[in-house]
Amino acid sequence: MDLKTATALRRLRLVSAPEAASFLILLVCAVLKRTTEFNAVPVMGGIHGALFVLYAIFWADAWNRAKWSFGTAALYFVLSVLPAGGFFVERKLRREAEDAVIAQRARKEGVVNA
Repeated sequence: MDLKTATALRRLRLVSAPEAASFLILLVCAVLKRTTEFNAVPVMGGIHGALFVLYAIFWADAWNRAKWSFGTAALYFVLSVLPAGGFFVERKLRREAEDAVIAQRARKEGVVNA
């Protein structure tokens, strides 16, 4: 994996958890708006919208650089529109990054021929 691909995946991973958290907070704010006089939906809506746009941009860049299959790219996008899906994306991308580092070290040490 080259440096630009690793950077694209890292950016996507770093924005996925905050995007998921902002979605969950937005849902709580929407419930509070309907049940109380507390209305933080406009603020949280803007924050979540900005994070979602960043996620979409970083997702497209990662898809292009990592050469994901359509199914993998679609899974990562569908998870972004589910309330806690970004947490699963972050975990999966972290595992992929760790596996890539292990494989690179193994190739460097001559353990595998991959």
